[in-house]
Order: sequence, then C-alpha cells, then structure tokens
Amino acid sequence: MTEVSTSSGTAENGVNVQALLDAREALKSAPEAAQFTWRASSKWQNGVHSTTRVQNFYGLGQEQSHKTETVFDADHPAVFAAEDNGITPIEYLLVGLASCLTAGVASVAQNRGIQLRSVESTVEGQHDIRGILGDPDVRNGYNDIKVTFTIDADATPEEIEALVAQSQKRSAVFDALTNPTNVTVEVA
Repeated sequence: MTEVSTSSGTAENGVNVQALLDAREALKSAPEAAQFTWRASSKWQNGVHSTTRVQNFYGLGQEQSHKTETVFDADHPAVFAAEDNGITPIEYLLVGLASCLTAGVASVAQNRGIQLRSVESTVEGQHDIRGILGDPDVRNGYNDIKVTFTIDADATPEEIEALVAQSQKRSAVFDALTNPTNVTVEVA
C-alpha cells in the first residue's frame, strides 16, 4: 500500500497507486503486454440456471490465474417462473459497473491524497422485460442506468465530484456499457 502525502495530510485508502503508475510507465514501451484477455466459462444447470466460473486470463504476455476460482450462479426470480438460484445475468452487469466505479473512486482518491472514510454506490437499471419476452418493439436490455454515490471523505464537495468524474472516465465497465463493443457469438 502506498501513502500519499498532500498539504492536507496523508491518505491511506489501501490502493497501491505507485504500482499502477509504474505499470502505466512500463507499458508505454511494451504496449503488447497491455493486451489482456479476460475469460468466463458458463455451464447450463437446469431451467434458466447457469453456473459461470472465472479463474484464468491472459495478460503481460502470458497466461495468468486469479488466486482462486470464483463461481457465479445466475438464474431468474420466482416471479419469472424460475428457481431463483442466483441473480439475473442483467443484474451482474450492475454488479460490474458498481464495483468498477467504486474501486475507481478509491484509486483516484488515493492518487489525489484524499482520505476516504466510506464509499457507497447504488446502481439501478430500468428494464422493460417485454423485450426479452419477444416484443419486437421493446429493447431487450436496460433503457437507463443510474449510479448514485454516497462518499464520506476529507474533501470538498467539488473534490468528491471530481473523484467520481475521474472514476467514470477510467472505468472499463462504464466504457463498455456506453460505447459500442464488438461481440461475436459462435457455435464451436
């Protein structure tokens, strides 16, 4: 962990900013090492229940592995005539956005020397399910997503707004949701 000193004091939010800055500098001369491939493998269980596993990925020019495999169950709630063995896949999208933006706030605060006491984000997605039920006039995905932060920090309201803005600017998940991403689906 890196402590960042500012004129107002030292911030310790648990983010190793120096390592991130060093990595950014090192990757300038080796951009091929910055190419990562993230992977998830899903297996159908029953009904609309599936289990997805995440452990291995490619980065820094070689295969990598998380410390442990993480397993996610996805299903639909009973109101959809399902077993409710996990959250819906579209809710996982909200999980990704919330966790990415929240982590970003901590990273930016650490880099700017702002001590955080708490960061909470609430993400809500408005979704008309008639689309996934076959109505051709209704979009399948979210119509709107709203993120609300509650942040307690040694910072002015303007500094907190700037933390959130920078987190949003650097968020891979926010970018993937708000810009077109090529997705190819094929049968092996």
